[in-house]
Amino acid sequence: MGKPTGFLEYNREEAAAFPINDRIKNFDEFHKPLSSAEQKCQAARCMECGVPFCQSGMMIGGMMSGCPLNNLIPEWNDLLYRGAWRSAYERLRMTNNFPEFTSRVCPALCEKACTCGALGDAVTVRNNEYSIVEKAYAEGWAKAQPPKVRTGKTVAVIGSGPSGLAAADQLNHRGHTVTVFERSDRAGGLLMYGIPNMKLEKHIIERRIEIMKQEGVTFRTGVNVGVDISAEEILSSFDRVILACGASNPRDIKAEGRDAKGIYFAVDFLRSTTKALLDNGLQEGTYISAKDKNVMVIGGGDTGNDCVGTCVRHGAKSILQLEMMPKLPDKRAENNPWPQWPRVCKTDYGQEEAAAVFGHDPRVYQTTVKEFIKNENGDLCAAVLVDLRPEKDEKTGRMMMKPVEGSEHTVEVELVLIAAGFLGSEKYITEAFGTETDARTNISSPSGKHLTSVENVFTAGDAHSGQSLVVRAIRDGRDCAREVDESLMGYTNL
Repeated sequence: MGKPTGFLEYNREEAAAFPINDRIKNFDEFHKPLSSAEQKCQAARCMECGVPFCQSGMMIGGMMSGCPLNNLIPEWNDLLYRGAWRSAYERLRMTNNFPEFTSRVCPALCEKACTCGALGDAVTVRNNEYSIVEKAYAEGWAKAQPPKVRTGKTVAVIGSGPSGLAAADQLNHRGHTVTVFERSDRAGGLLMYGIPNMKLEKHIIERRIEIMKQEGVTFRTGVNVGVDISAEEILSSFDRVILACGASNPRDIKAEGRDAKGIYFAVDFLRSTTKALLDNGLQEGTYISAKDKNVMVIGGGDTGNDCVGTCVRHGAKSILQLEMMPKLPDKRAENNPWPQWPRVCKTDYGQEEAAAVFGHDPRVYQTTVKEFIKNENGDLCAAVLVDLRPEKDEKTGRMMMKPVEGSEHTVEVELVLIAAGFLGSEKYITEAFGTETDARTNISSPSGKHLTSVENVFTAGDAHSGQSLVVRAIRDGRDCAREVDESLMGYTNL
Protein backbone atom coordinates (compact mmCIF):
# COMPACT_ATOMS: atom_id res chain seq x y z
CA MET A 1 0.00 0.00 0.00
CA GLY A 2 2.94 2.35 -0.38
CA LYS A 3 3.78 3.97 2.93
CA PRO A 4 1.36 2.92 5.69
CA THR A 5 1.86 6.20 7.56
CA GLY A 6 2.14 8.40 4.48
CA PHE A 7 -1.19 10.14 5.02
CA LEU A 8 -0.01 11.10 8.51
CA GLU A 9 3.46 12.28 7.48
CA TYR A 10 2.72 14.30 4.33
CA ASN A 11 0.32 17.16 3.81
CA ARG A 12 -1.64 17.46 0.59
CA GLU A 13 0.21 19.56 -1.98
CA GLU A 14 -1.22 20.37 -5.40
CA ALA A 15 0.40 21.72 -8.53
CA ALA A 16 0.52 25.45 -7.90
CA ALA A 17 -1.36 27.84 -10.16
CA PHE A 18 0.54 30.75 -11.70
CA PRO A 19 -0.28 34.21 -10.30
CA ILE A 20 -3.56 35.51 -11.71
CA ASN A 21 -2.11 38.70 -13.17
CA ASP A 22 0.38 36.60 -15.14
CA ARG A 23 -1.83 33.79 -16.37
CA ILE A 24 -4.65 36.00 -17.71
CA LYS A 25 -2.23 37.46 -20.26
CA ASN A 26 -2.37 34.29 -22.37
CA PHE A 27 -4.39 31.13 -23.02
CA ASP A 28 -1.76 28.66 -21.80
CA GLU A 29 -2.25 26.05 -19.09
CA PHE A 30 -1.33 27.69 -15.80
CA HIS A 31 -0.26 25.08 -13.26
CA LYS A 32 3.33 24.19 -12.40
CA PRO A 33 3.58 20.41 -11.82
CA LEU A 34 5.28 19.07 -8.72
CA SER A 35 8.68 17.45 -9.05
CA SER A 36 8.87 13.67 -9.32
CA ALA A 37 10.08 13.45 -5.71
CA GLU A 38 7.22 15.65 -4.47
CA GLN A 39 4.68 13.64 -6.46
CA LYS A 40 5.95 10.39 -4.94
CA CYS A 41 5.29 11.84 -1.49
CA GLN A 42 1.74 12.66 -2.55
CA ALA A 43 1.24 9.11 -3.80
CA ALA A 44 2.50 7.86 -0.43
CA ARG A 45 -0.59 9.44 1.16
CA CYS A 46 -2.86 6.84 -0.49
CA MET A 47 -4.09 4.43 2.17
CA GLU A 48 -5.15 1.60 -0.20
CA CYS A 49 -8.42 1.38 1.71
CA GLY A 50 -10.22 -1.90 2.27
CA VAL A 51 -13.12 -0.33 0.38
CA PRO A 52 -11.59 2.15 -2.10
CA PHE A 53 -14.51 4.47 -2.80
CA CYS A 54 -12.20 6.49 -5.07
CA GLN A 55 -12.54 3.87 -7.82
CA SER A 56 -16.12 2.78 -7.08
CA GLY A 57 -18.02 4.76 -9.72
CA MET A 58 -21.34 4.29 -7.90
CA MET A 59 -24.47 6.41 -7.86
CA ILE A 60 -25.05 7.61 -4.30
CA GLY A 61 -27.80 10.09 -3.54
CA GLY A 62 -28.45 10.62 -7.22
CA MET A 63 -24.85 11.66 -7.94
CA MET A 64 -21.78 9.77 -9.11
CA SER A 65 -19.33 8.90 -6.35
CA GLY A 66 -15.84 7.79 -7.28
CA CYS A 67 -14.29 7.26 -10.72
CA PRO A 68 -16.74 6.17 -13.46
CA LEU A 69 -13.85 4.42 -15.21
CA ASN A 70 -13.08 2.36 -12.09
CA ASN A 71 -9.46 3.44 -12.42
CA LEU A 72 -7.14 1.25 -10.32
CA ILE A 73 -6.17 4.25 -8.22
CA PRO A 74 -4.61 2.61 -5.13
CA GLU A 75 -2.55 0.35 -7.40
CA TRP A 76 -0.97 3.07 -9.49
CA ASN A 77 -0.54 5.34 -6.48
CA ASP A 78 1.47 2.55 -4.87
CA LEU A 79 3.55 2.04 -8.02
CA LEU A 80 4.17 5.78 -8.27
CA TYR A 81 5.31 5.90 -4.64
CA ARG A 82 7.73 3.04 -5.32
CA GLY A 83 9.12 4.76 -8.41
CA ALA A 84 7.72 2.18 -10.85
CA TRP A 85 6.49 4.86 -13.23
CA ARG A 86 6.13 2.69 -16.31
CA SER A 87 4.11 0.06 -14.46
CA ALA A 88 1.96 2.84 -13.03
CA TYR A 89 1.26 4.07 -16.58
CA GLU A 90 0.38 0.59 -17.76
CA ARG A 91 -2.10 0.15 -14.91
CA LEU A 92 -3.55 3.59 -15.61
CA ARG A 93 -4.05 2.83 -19.30
CA MET A 94 -5.84 -0.43 -18.52
CA THR A 95 -8.97 1.49 -17.59
CA ASN A 96 -8.49 4.97 -19.06
CA ASN A 97 -7.84 5.59 -22.75
CA PHE A 98 -7.00 9.26 -22.23
CA PRO A 99 -5.48 10.08 -18.83
CA GLU A 100 -3.85 13.13 -20.43
CA PHE A 101 -7.37 14.57 -20.83
CA THR A 102 -8.97 13.53 -17.54
CA SER A 103 -5.96 14.65 -15.48
CA ARG A 104 -6.62 18.16 -16.79
CA VAL A 105 -10.39 18.56 -17.06
CA CYS A 106 -12.01 15.98 -14.78
CA PRO A 107 -13.56 17.41 -11.58
CA ALA A 108 -11.88 14.51 -9.75
CA LEU A 109 -14.84 12.53 -8.49
CA CYS A 110 -12.23 10.13 -7.14
CA GLU A 111 -10.88 12.73 -4.74
CA LYS A 112 -14.35 13.65 -3.47
CA ALA A 113 -14.81 9.99 -2.47
CA CYS A 114 -11.27 9.51 -1.07
CA THR A 115 -11.25 8.09 2.46
CA CYS A 116 -8.47 10.52 3.42
CA GLY A 117 -10.89 13.29 2.55
CA ALA A 118 -13.59 12.08 4.92
CA LEU A 119 -11.93 13.84 7.86
CA GLY A 120 -8.93 15.54 6.25
CA ASP A 121 -7.46 16.31 2.83
CA ALA A 122 -7.96 13.86 -0.03
CA VAL A 123 -5.09 12.28 -1.94
CA THR A 124 -4.04 14.31 -5.02
CA VAL A 125 -5.29 11.62 -7.39
CA ARG A 126 -5.69 13.89 -10.42
CA ASN A 127 -2.22 15.41 -10.04
CA ASN A 128 -0.76 11.91 -9.61
CA GLU A 129 -2.49 10.81 -12.81
CA TYR A 130 -1.11 13.87 -14.63
CA SER A 131 2.44 13.15 -13.50
CA ILE A 132 2.22 9.49 -14.58
CA VAL A 133 0.92 10.14 -18.08
CA GLU A 134 3.26 13.06 -18.77
CA LYS A 135 6.20 10.96 -17.57
CA ALA A 136 5.06 8.28 -20.03
CA TYR A 137 5.17 10.74 -22.92
CA ALA A 138 8.52 12.15 -21.82
CA GLU A 139 10.04 8.66 -21.64
CA GLY A 140 8.51 7.43 -24.88
CA TRP A 141 6.25 4.81 -23.27
CA ALA A 142 3.09 6.45 -24.63
CA LYS A 143 3.54 5.41 -28.23
CA ALA A 144 1.64 3.74 -31.05
CA GLN A 145 0.87 0.05 -30.61
CA PRO A 146 -0.99 -1.07 -33.74
CA PRO A 147 -2.98 -4.30 -33.51
CA LYS A 148 -1.08 -7.31 -34.89
CA VAL A 149 -4.18 -8.89 -36.45
CA ARG A 150 -7.13 -7.30 -38.27
CA THR A 151 -10.60 -8.82 -38.11
CA GLY A 152 -11.83 -7.52 -41.46
CA LYS A 153 -14.75 -5.79 -39.74
CA THR A 154 -15.38 -2.06 -40.23
CA VAL A 155 -16.85 0.49 -37.84
CA ALA A 156 -17.82 4.12 -38.43
CA VAL A 157 -17.75 6.44 -35.43
CA ILE A 158 -19.71 9.67 -35.94
CA GLY A 159 -18.20 12.31 -33.69
CA SER A 160 -14.68 12.64 -32.28
CA GLY A 161 -15.41 13.79 -28.75
CA PRO A 162 -14.26 11.77 -25.72
CA SER A 163 -16.84 8.98 -26.15
CA GLY A 164 -16.21 8.60 -29.90
CA LEU A 165 -12.45 8.59 -29.44
CA ALA A 166 -12.68 6.04 -26.61
CA ALA A 167 -14.89 3.72 -28.68
CA ALA A 168 -12.60 4.09 -31.69
CA ASP A 169 -9.49 3.41 -29.62
CA GLN A 170 -10.95 0.27 -28.07
CA LEU A 171 -12.29 -1.17 -31.31
CA ASN A 172 -9.10 -0.43 -33.21
CA HIS A 173 -6.99 -2.23 -30.62
CA ARG A 174 -9.37 -5.16 -30.97
CA GLY A 175 -8.41 -5.31 -34.64
CA HIS A 176 -11.44 -3.76 -36.31
CA THR A 177 -10.93 -1.09 -38.97
CA VAL A 178 -12.28 2.19 -37.58
CA THR A 179 -13.08 5.46 -39.35
CA VAL A 180 -13.98 8.53 -37.27
CA PHE A 181 -16.09 11.25 -38.91
CA GLU A 182 -15.91 14.78 -37.50
CA ARG A 183 -17.80 17.75 -38.93
CA SER A 184 -15.33 20.32 -37.56
CA ASP A 185 -11.98 21.03 -39.16
CA ARG A 186 -10.11 19.41 -36.26
CA ALA A 187 -10.73 16.19 -34.39
CA GLY A 188 -11.53 16.25 -30.69
CA GLY A 189 -15.14 17.43 -30.54
CA LEU A 190 -15.92 18.89 -27.12
CA LEU A 191 -12.28 18.50 -26.11
CA MET A 192 -11.07 20.64 -29.01
CA TYR A 193 -13.62 23.44 -29.24
CA GLY A 194 -15.76 23.17 -26.09
CA ILE A 195 -12.99 23.41 -23.49
CA PRO A 196 -10.71 26.48 -23.43
CA ASN A 197 -7.03 26.18 -24.17
CA MET A 198 -5.98 27.19 -20.65
CA LYS A 199 -7.70 24.06 -19.30
CA LEU A 200 -6.62 21.72 -22.09
CA GLU A 201 -3.98 22.86 -24.57
CA LYS A 202 -4.89 21.56 -27.99
CA HIS A 203 -1.52 20.03 -28.79
CA ILE A 204 -2.32 17.54 -26.00
CA ILE A 205 -5.33 16.33 -28.01
CA GLU A 206 -3.41 16.32 -31.28
CA ARG A 207 -0.61 14.33 -29.64
CA ARG A 208 -3.00 11.49 -28.74
CA ILE A 209 -4.87 11.59 -32.06
CA GLU A 210 -1.56 11.30 -33.93
CA ILE A 211 -0.86 8.09 -31.98
CA MET A 212 -4.32 6.78 -32.87
CA LYS A 213 -3.61 7.50 -36.55
CA GLN A 214 -0.32 5.62 -36.33
CA GLU A 215 -2.24 2.72 -34.82
CA GLY A 216 -4.57 2.62 -37.82
CA VAL A 217 -7.59 4.78 -36.97
CA THR A 218 -8.73 6.93 -39.93
CA PHE A 219 -10.00 10.46 -39.20
CA ARG A 220 -12.17 12.28 -41.73
CA THR A 221 -12.56 15.87 -40.53
CA GLY A 222 -14.75 18.50 -42.14
CA VAL A 223 -17.33 15.83 -43.00
CA ASN A 224 -20.82 16.42 -41.64
CA VAL A 225 -22.60 13.08 -41.72
CA GLY A 226 -26.23 13.58 -42.64
CA VAL A 227 -25.31 16.61 -44.77
CA ASP A 228 -22.06 16.00 -46.68
CA ILE A 229 -22.51 12.24 -46.72
CA SER A 230 -25.78 10.38 -46.28
CA ALA A 231 -26.63 7.97 -43.51
CA GLU A 232 -27.45 5.40 -46.17
CA GLU A 233 -23.93 5.58 -47.56
CA ILE A 234 -22.45 5.15 -44.09
CA LEU A 235 -24.70 2.19 -43.30
CA SER A 236 -23.85 0.47 -46.59
CA SER A 237 -20.09 1.06 -46.22
CA PHE A 238 -19.56 -0.10 -42.63
CA ASP A 239 -20.52 -3.17 -40.61
CA ARG A 240 -21.41 -1.10 -37.55
CA VAL A 241 -22.03 2.58 -36.81
CA ILE A 242 -21.64 4.45 -33.52
CA LEU A 243 -23.40 7.78 -33.08
CA ALA A 244 -21.24 9.74 -30.63
CA CYS A 245 -22.28 13.19 -31.77
CA GLY A 246 -22.66 14.80 -28.36
CA ALA A 247 -25.52 16.78 -26.86
CA SER A 248 -25.20 19.71 -29.21
CA ASN A 249 -28.51 21.54 -28.76
CA PRO A 250 -27.84 24.49 -26.44
CA ARG A 251 -30.68 25.47 -24.11
CA ASP A 252 -31.94 28.95 -25.03
CA ILE A 253 -33.25 31.83 -22.93
CA LYS A 254 -36.80 32.91 -23.73
CA ALA A 255 -36.98 36.62 -23.01
CA GLU A 256 -38.21 39.66 -24.87
CA GLY A 257 -35.49 41.15 -27.07
CA ARG A 258 -33.71 37.79 -27.55
CA ASP A 259 -33.07 38.75 -31.19
CA ALA A 260 -30.73 41.59 -30.20
CA LYS A 261 -27.25 41.47 -31.76
CA GLY A 262 -24.63 40.55 -29.18
CA ILE A 263 -26.28 37.43 -27.69
CA TYR A 264 -24.46 34.14 -28.28
CA PHE A 265 -24.48 30.60 -27.04
CA ALA A 266 -21.46 29.86 -24.87
CA VAL A 267 -20.35 26.98 -27.07
CA ASP A 268 -20.17 29.28 -30.12
CA PHE A 269 -18.26 31.90 -28.17
CA LEU A 270 -15.70 29.42 -26.81
CA ARG A 271 -15.31 27.77 -30.20
CA SER A 272 -14.63 31.09 -31.92
CA THR A 273 -11.86 31.94 -29.46
CA THR A 274 -10.16 28.56 -29.68
CA LYS A 275 -10.39 28.40 -33.47
CA ALA A 276 -8.96 31.90 -33.87
CA LEU A 277 -6.22 31.08 -31.37
CA LEU A 278 -5.21 28.02 -33.39
CA ASP A 279 -5.72 29.54 -36.85
CA ASN A 280 -4.17 32.98 -36.51
CA GLY A 281 -3.01 33.65 -32.96
CA LEU A 282 -6.28 35.43 -32.03
CA GLN A 283 -6.24 38.27 -34.52
CA GLU A 284 -8.88 40.93 -33.88
CA GLY A 285 -12.02 40.54 -35.96
CA THR A 286 -11.69 36.77 -36.30
CA TYR A 287 -13.61 35.80 -33.14
CA ILE A 288 -16.43 36.92 -30.85
CA SER A 289 -14.63 39.42 -28.63
CA ALA A 290 -15.45 40.59 -25.10
CA LYS A 291 -12.82 43.32 -25.16
CA ASP A 292 -14.00 46.56 -23.50
CA LYS A 293 -17.55 45.20 -23.18
CA ASN A 294 -19.89 44.73 -20.26
CA VAL A 295 -20.46 40.99 -20.36
CA MET A 296 -23.22 38.90 -18.84
CA VAL A 297 -22.83 35.12 -18.61
CA ILE A 298 -26.07 33.22 -18.02
CA GLY A 299 -25.35 29.93 -16.27
CA GLY A 300 -23.16 28.90 -13.37
CA GLY A 301 -21.68 25.57 -14.45
CA ASP A 302 -18.27 24.70 -15.84
CA THR A 303 -19.10 26.21 -19.24
CA GLY A 304 -20.19 29.47 -17.62
CA ASN A 305 -16.95 29.60 -15.66
CA ASP A 306 -14.96 28.94 -18.85
CA CYS A 307 -16.74 31.91 -20.45
CA VAL A 308 -15.80 34.10 -17.49
CA GLY A 309 -12.13 33.08 -17.69
CA THR A 310 -12.09 33.64 -21.45
CA CYS A 311 -13.69 37.10 -21.14
CA VAL A 312 -11.11 38.09 -18.54
CA ARG A 313 -8.38 37.20 -21.03
CA HIS A 314 -10.14 39.14 -23.79
CA GLY A 315 -10.08 42.27 -21.63
CA ALA A 316 -13.76 42.66 -20.75
CA LYS A 317 -14.90 45.91 -19.12
CA SER A 318 -17.03 44.04 -16.58
CA ILE A 319 -18.41 40.53 -16.07
CA LEU A 320 -21.68 39.49 -14.45
CA GLN A 321 -22.56 35.81 -14.08
CA LEU A 322 -26.19 34.91 -13.38
CA GLU A 323 -27.25 31.81 -11.51
CA MET A 324 -30.94 30.99 -11.13
CA MET A 325 -30.53 28.77 -8.08
CA PRO A 326 -29.56 29.80 -4.53
CA LYS A 327 -25.89 29.73 -3.55
CA LEU A 328 -24.81 26.32 -2.32
CA PRO A 329 -23.37 26.02 1.21
CA ASP A 330 -19.63 26.44 1.66
CA LYS A 331 -19.40 23.14 3.56
CA ARG A 332 -21.23 19.82 3.32
CA ALA A 333 -24.72 19.84 4.79
CA GLU A 334 -25.74 17.06 7.18
CA ASN A 335 -27.86 15.46 4.45
CA ASN A 336 -24.86 15.36 2.09
CA PRO A 337 -22.33 13.08 3.85
CA TRP A 338 -19.10 11.62 2.48
CA PRO A 339 -18.66 9.76 0.11
CA GLN A 340 -21.48 11.52 -1.76
CA TRP A 341 -20.47 14.19 -4.23
CA PRO A 342 -20.19 17.38 -2.13
CA ARG A 343 -22.98 19.79 -3.05
CA VAL A 344 -21.03 22.85 -1.97
CA CYS A 345 -20.18 26.20 -3.53
CA LYS A 346 -17.13 25.95 -5.77
CA THR A 347 -15.15 28.98 -6.87
CA ASP A 348 -13.37 27.98 -10.08
CA TYR A 349 -10.45 29.58 -11.90
CA GLY A 350 -12.59 31.98 -13.97
CA GLN A 351 -14.42 33.36 -10.96
CA GLU A 352 -11.12 33.70 -9.09
CA GLU A 353 -9.66 35.68 -11.97
CA ALA A 354 -12.72 37.93 -12.34
CA ALA A 355 -12.69 38.63 -8.60
CA ALA A 356 -9.01 39.58 -8.76
CA VAL A 357 -9.49 41.86 -11.80
CA PHE A 358 -12.79 43.51 -10.87
CA GLY A 359 -12.65 43.30 -7.09
CA HIS A 360 -15.68 41.07 -6.53
CA ASP A 361 -17.09 37.64 -7.32
CA PRO A 362 -18.93 37.93 -10.67
CA ARG A 363 -21.75 35.60 -9.60
CA VAL A 364 -25.23 36.81 -8.70
CA TYR A 365 -27.60 34.15 -7.41
CA GLN A 366 -31.37 33.70 -7.72
CA THR A 367 -31.51 36.05 -10.70
CA THR A 368 -32.58 35.75 -14.33
CA VAL A 369 -33.19 37.90 -17.40
CA LYS A 370 -36.66 39.32 -17.95
CA GLU A 371 -35.86 41.40 -21.04
CA PHE A 372 -33.00 42.25 -23.37
CA ILE A 373 -32.88 45.88 -24.49
CA LYS A 374 -31.44 46.89 -27.85
CA ASN A 375 -30.64 50.26 -29.43
CA GLU A 376 -31.93 51.66 -32.71
CA ASN A 377 -29.38 49.52 -34.61
CA GLY A 378 -30.59 46.32 -32.97
CA ASP A 379 -27.46 45.99 -30.83
CA LEU A 380 -27.76 44.79 -27.26
CA CYS A 381 -27.22 47.63 -24.79
CA ALA A 382 -28.89 46.56 -21.54
CA ALA A 383 -30.86 43.84 -19.80
CA VAL A 384 -33.66 43.88 -17.27
CA LEU A 385 -33.00 41.38 -14.50
CA VAL A 386 -35.42 40.02 -11.94
CA ASP A 387 -34.82 38.30 -8.60
CA LEU A 388 -36.06 34.77 -7.99
CA ARG A 389 -37.15 32.90 -4.89
CA PRO A 390 -37.96 29.22 -4.36
CA GLU A 391 -41.66 28.38 -4.05
CA LYS A 392 -43.43 25.03 -4.00
CA ASP A 393 -45.52 24.40 -7.09
CA GLU A 394 -49.07 23.56 -6.02
CA LYS A 395 -49.64 21.07 -8.86
CA THR A 396 -46.38 19.12 -8.78
CA GLY A 397 -45.17 19.75 -5.24
CA ARG A 398 -41.72 20.61 -6.61
CA MET A 399 -39.75 23.67 -5.58
CA MET A 400 -39.69 26.19 -8.43
CA MET A 401 -37.82 29.46 -8.81
CA LYS A 402 -40.45 32.19 -9.15
CA PRO A 403 -39.90 35.92 -10.00
CA VAL A 404 -40.07 38.36 -7.11
CA GLU A 405 -42.56 41.08 -7.95
CA GLY A 406 -41.06 44.57 -8.04
CA SER A 407 -37.44 43.32 -8.05
CA GLU A 408 -36.70 44.31 -11.65
CA HIS A 409 -33.51 46.26 -12.27
CA THR A 410 -31.55 47.21 -15.38
CA VAL A 411 -27.85 46.63 -16.08
CA GLU A 412 -25.69 47.77 -18.98
CA VAL A 413 -24.52 44.89 -21.15
CA GLU A 414 -23.20 44.62 -24.70
CA LEU A 415 -22.39 40.90 -24.79
CA VAL A 416 -24.47 38.03 -23.41
CA LEU A 417 -23.24 34.43 -23.34
CA ILE A 418 -25.86 31.74 -22.72
CA ALA A 419 -24.37 28.81 -20.80
CA ALA A 420 -27.61 27.18 -19.67
CA GLY A 421 -26.76 23.60 -20.65
CA PHE A 422 -27.78 21.39 -23.55
CA LEU A 423 -31.00 19.63 -24.53
CA GLY A 424 -29.71 16.54 -26.32
CA SER A 425 -28.78 15.15 -29.72
CA GLU A 426 -29.28 17.18 -32.87
CA LYS A 427 -32.42 16.37 -34.84
CA TYR A 428 -30.82 16.12 -38.28
CA ILE A 429 -28.60 13.24 -37.13
CA THR A 430 -31.38 11.22 -35.51
CA GLU A 431 -33.65 11.80 -38.51
CA ALA A 432 -30.92 10.84 -40.98
CA PHE A 433 -30.36 7.48 -39.27
CA GLY A 434 -33.98 7.05 -38.18
CA THR A 435 -33.12 6.43 -34.54
CA GLU A 436 -35.67 6.89 -31.79
CA THR A 437 -35.12 9.52 -29.09
CA ASP A 438 -36.37 9.80 -25.54
CA ALA A 439 -38.27 12.67 -23.92
CA ARG A 440 -35.01 14.61 -23.47
CA THR A 441 -34.08 14.12 -27.16
CA ASN A 442 -31.24 11.74 -26.30
CA ILE A 443 -30.79 8.79 -28.67
CA SER A 444 -32.71 5.89 -27.15
CA SER A 445 -31.43 2.43 -26.31
CA PRO A 446 -32.58 -0.29 -23.90
CA SER A 447 -31.47 0.27 -20.31
CA GLY A 448 -27.78 -0.53 -19.90
CA LYS A 449 -27.32 -1.02 -23.65
CA HIS A 450 -26.08 1.07 -26.59
CA LEU A 451 -27.87 -0.48 -29.57
CA THR A 452 -30.39 1.99 -30.99
CA SER A 453 -33.74 1.23 -32.61
CA VAL A 454 -31.89 0.84 -35.93
CA GLU A 455 -30.05 -2.40 -36.70
CA ASN A 456 -26.25 -2.15 -36.43
CA VAL A 457 -26.41 1.46 -35.19
CA PHE A 458 -25.14 2.14 -31.66
CA THR A 459 -24.81 5.30 -29.60
CA ALA A 460 -22.47 6.57 -26.89
CA GLY A 461 -21.62 9.60 -24.80
CA ASP A 462 -23.70 12.75 -24.42
CA ALA A 463 -25.85 11.87 -27.45
CA HIS A 464 -26.85 8.76 -25.53
CA SER A 465 -27.12 9.93 -21.93
CA GLY A 466 -27.27 13.73 -22.10
CA GLN A 467 -24.70 16.34 -21.13
CA SER A 468 -22.19 14.96 -18.66
CA LEU A 469 -18.51 14.77 -17.78
CA VAL A 470 -15.60 13.85 -20.04
CA VAL A 471 -14.74 10.90 -17.79
CA ARG A 472 -18.28 9.53 -18.03
CA ALA A 473 -18.24 9.96 -21.82
CA ILE A 474 -15.03 7.92 -22.00
CA ARG A 475 -16.65 5.19 -19.92
CA ASP A 476 -19.75 5.15 -22.12
CA GLY A 477 -17.56 4.95 -25.24
CA ARG A 478 -15.68 1.98 -23.79
CA ASP A 479 -18.92 0.21 -22.85
CA CYS A 480 -20.34 0.85 -26.32
CA ALA A 481 -17.19 -0.54 -27.94
CA ARG A 482 -17.55 -3.73 -25.92
CA GLU A 483 -21.14 -4.14 -27.11
CA VAL A 484 -20.19 -3.44 -30.73
CA ASP A 485 -17.32 -5.90 -30.58
CA GLU A 486 -19.57 -8.64 -29.22
CA SER A 487 -22.12 -8.00 -31.96
CA LEU A 488 -19.38 -8.35 -34.59
CA MET A 489 -17.51 -11.32 -33.20
CA GLY A 490 -20.05 -13.22 -31.09
CA TYR A 491 -17.92 -12.63 -28.00
CA THR A 492 -15.70 -9.88 -26.66
CA ASN A 493 -12.46 -9.60 -24.73
CA LEU A 494 -12.69 -5.83 -24.32
